[in-house]
Amino acid sequence: MADRGEEAESEDELYEVVSITDYARRHQWWSRVFGTSTGPIAEKYSVTSQIMMGGVTGWCAGYLFQRVGKIVATGVGGGFLLLQIANHSGYVQVDWKKVEKDVNKAKKHLKKKANNAPPELNSIVEELGRDKFHKSQHFDYSNGVPLMIGAEKPGIGGELLLGQRARPKYSLFPKGEGSDVPAWVAFDKQVLCFDAYFQETVPQSREEKYRVRKCKIYFYLEDDTIQVVEQELKNSGIPQGTLIRRHQIPLPPPKDEYFYNVHHFKINQEIVLYSRTFMITDCDSFTHNFLRKMGVRLKPSVSTPADPYTTQRQQMEENMNPLRPYERIDTLKQFLEHDSKVLRFSCCWDDTESMFGEPRELILHYFLADDTIEIYEVHFPNSGRDNVPKFLHRGRLPKTGAVEEEFFKDSDLTIGGIINVWGRRVLIRDCDNFTKEYYRSKYGIEDFTPVSNKALPPAKPSRQVPPYTGYGSEEDSLCSCQGLLPKPPQKDFRKLMEKDRQGLVSNVLRFVGKMLTDSPIDKDRVFIIYFYLSDDTMAVFEPPQRNSGIIGGKFSERSRVKKPGQELFKSEMSEYFTAQDLYIGAKLHLNSQPFQLIDADEFTFSYMEQHAEEFPRSNVGTIISKIKSINEEQKKKVKQFFMMSDPGNTGFVPYESFRTLLADMGGQLSEHEIMTLGRTYSLQEQPEMDVGLMLAVAQDQLKKKHFEYFSDMVQAFTHEDRDRSGHLSSKEARIICKSFRLPLSDDFLRTLLKKFHDESEKIDYHAFISGLNWRENPAPAVLPDVTLKFDVDWRGEPAGPAVKTINYLFLLEDVFGSTANFENNPVGPSLLPKPNQEI
Repeated sequence: MADRGEEAESEDELYEVVSITDYARRHQWWSRVFGTSTGPIAEKYSVTSQIMMGGVTGWCAGYLFQRVGKIVATGVGGGFLLLQIANHSGYVQVDWKKVEKDVNKAKKHLKKKANNAPPELNSIVEELGRDKFHKSQHFDYSNGVPLMIGAEKPGIGGELLLGQRARPKYSLFPKGEGSDVPAWVAFDKQVLCFDAYFQETVPQSREEKYRVRKCKIYFYLEDDTIQVVEQELKNSGIPQGTLIRRHQIPLPPPKDEYFYNVHHFKINQEIVLYSRTFMITDCDSFTHNFLRKMGVRLKPSVSTPADPYTTQRQQMEENMNPLRPYERIDTLKQFLEHDSKVLRFSCCWDDTESMFGEPRELILHYFLADDTIEIYEVHFPNSGRDNVPKFLHRGRLPKTGAVEEEFFKDSDLTIGGIINVWGRRVLIRDCDNFTKEYYRSKYGIEDFTPVSNKALPPAKPSRQVPPYTGYGSEEDSLCSCQGLLPKPPQKDFRKLMEKDRQGLVSNVLRFVGKMLTDSPIDKDRVFIIYFYLSDDTMAVFEPPQRNSGIIGGKFSERSRVKKPGQELFKSEMSEYFTAQDLYIGAKLHLNSQPFQLIDADEFTFSYMEQHAEEFPRSNVGTIISKIKSINEEQKKKVKQFFMMSDPGNTGFVPYESFRTLLADMGGQLSEHEIMTLGRTYSLQEQPEMDVGLMLAVAQDQLKKKHFEYFSDMVQAFTHEDRDRSGHLSSKEARIICKSFRLPLSDDFLRTLLKKFHDESEKIDYHAFISGLNWRENPAPAVLPDVTLKFDVDWRGEPAGPAVKTINYLFLLEDVFGSTANFENNPVGPSLLPKPNQEI
């Protein structure tokens, strides 16, 4: 079909355009055949006649078209509209492809017939049937990719310009045959690779005339682009790498308007790329299979010719034996396995031989990833040395300075070993836990005893504190010597929180003391000494005594008391009395006044016995060990004493006899230890007190203090009684009494509340308040001796459980064992009550 089209076009070019007017004038036979009247009409008539005939003819034609034109236009337009409606409704099917084909055929035939017509007629024929009249832009899509086309676009209406040839829209290959996807999707990441070489002339060298340069040619199937890359050779002296960047390469002239495609690449065939001739020698397996599937017959691969100069260079390099290898061994595996793993050693460099030298502490880091070492120096405060960042920069450390260097490995670093760091002997002393585990798992080393080469540091000189000046407290004066900005002395906050008052527990030790004096007036004075456990302070009070002539009250302010016999103005801190210095029988000098402790309250005894590890004189185990240490003769005397004191073999002796026995044992036991031992092995008899008598004494004390808030106390008790049962616990009752400041001592209030306990250990507060109300329920008056019995007691409570009887059989069993039992004892220890049992 293409050949026929070319023949038709050649036939059209044989015709010439002939003007009939000129032809009739030149040829006489025309007039003979057609007559002389034939020819242009304008030549037969004058101008006036022509104007008149034209005007009449034009008026007639206009009138005719005015009448008939509307009817014809309406008919043609209606018919076309009906045809479109029928086509849209499906009644008529228009084959537009056939219409377009017939129009193009008629257009071509008309153009063929009008080649010899005037140019005006030719232009009308060319525009007949044309539907595109735009000027082509310079941007278009090529293989689905937007890019700039430029001068390759055709002219107006898609027609070629003068001197322009049509170029294929798609390359010869690849073209998405059988698929609608664009080529850049169908052949994405598919590249043909060819091995090639080219010869380059070297005119300015005597050693070589030409050079063979190997390269690879990549053909990208998605867009027919080509890239040429030359393999880089070491020390070649020429720029290598990408020789031709990736793009479409045109064919050599005169066909430079076309580009290379896949059919131009064949093995054992030359190809010219930008005036440089490449010889294709081989291709990879993918390219081989791809071309074979396309039906291309591949020639066998050829070898690349040897380059004489390159061969000479290779022989020279093989004959060379460098003393220092410059090529590194591939250590990628070592890096991936041991990255960020560092061995850490503590080292020492003895630099005492140099001037102003001293031992230098170093830290050595060994990096397992690349066998490099770096060393840091440990800088101490006020060392006088510059704080340089590193002692040795990171790098491989050679063992010696020989030509064939050997570098330190991890196997060369051991505790106690010496390494040469550029002429400095460094001793490895210790390592961290990770390093120990590394050597234990890899080399099986178990001994990691650190090496010490440092002498003992000199003793730190003690700071001389100036003596106390007498102004303020000693602690305050000491703080002014410890800094430029004096700070107040710090208190033992933990001790304060643990030993301060907690609810109803006061944590205050109370002792009874008397003055050690020859004055008959002061001998009979009784003092209550308070010791506060929270801050080790002491306070002395004197209870008032009737007809003594001495006003009672506070005898000494609360403060810490120094022990006697200490120098006043000295550098050391003074010693103060502590809780361990206070016990029954102790002699104290409180502000130059001697006192002796003769008794204590029940809380003090109980507290000291509960904390026996702090108070050794209240430790029963320590006291018994002292008794066990006596000799055999004294043991016989103790047994004989108990036999004489208990002729009826009851197992009990009076406390006074028991005290006399222990006091005559050579002064081994103090009075406090004797009382503790007596409290442990005593039978405590609780005297029964009359409730009416106790209420009478309480009313007498309330009356003296003018206490009348009984109705308010009833309301407070009722408010706390949520169940309205009329009973409250003893703890809640004590809290309410303390809140109203009931003028009764705490111990007396405890004893009184116990008298109103029921079975559930709750208090009937209505009966309790009614018994205290001296206005509505006055109790009979009590004698002064009875009131004095409750009042003269320093604790403000009735006589507590007195130690009167001692169970000496249990004492003998604990001290001397089972052999201490008497043979004629009818009672036996098992039938006797246990120590501290109330009877």
